[in-house]
Amino acid sequence: DGDGTLWFTGQAGFVGRLNPGSGLVEAFPAPKGTGPYGIATTPDGEVWFVSLAGSYLGRIDRGTGDLTVIDPPTARQGARRVWSDPEGRLLISEYAAGQVGRYDPATQAWEEWPIPGDRPAQPYAIFVDEQGIAWLSDFGNDVLLRFDPASGEFTPIRLPTAGAAVRQLLGRPGEVWGAESATDRLVLIRTGG
Repeated sequence: DGDGTLWFTGQAGFVGRLNPGSGLVEAFPAPKGTGPYGIATTPDGEVWFVSLAGSYLGRIDRGTGDLTVIDPPTARQGARRVWSDPEGRLLISEYAAGQVGRYDPATQAWEEWPIPGDRPAQPYAIFVDEQGIAWLSDFGNDVLLRFDPASGEFTPIRLPTAGAAVRQLLGRPGEVWGAESATDRLVLIRTGG
């Protein structure tokens, strides 16, 4: 977070933090039990997580550890991963619904977009680059998707290996990296920017 504390999720039903200075580890029970899965921070250091089993976005109060649930418009959408854009809006992969959602904490407004694909779409990993472009992995179609929230346009990029199972995406300026968990390989997309 913005103070250097490390935060984590536990799918068994908790979120937690580690204070690197003291070594103190604390865990807090999740509001709806099992399911906390992905976690991210915003540019101002706030901490947010999603719950796959609970199908919600959660905000963590960094001081108290209190957890606030924010329900997306689609019920049982299976929120799997979360990432902040440069303005602090949260983008989530809605695995069970086959869509991507965006929540703006400043306005408390949601938007959702179905992702394209011939087979059932299964958006898993999500990463937002420095330009505000979202990148998603789609388990159901063996592709990475470039998504521009401003236009609502998706651009599919076929993965070089079938059944790659990209579970995590990260990046740095001009690059997006994905971990192919089923093939023990990395995939790199150079975005040029």
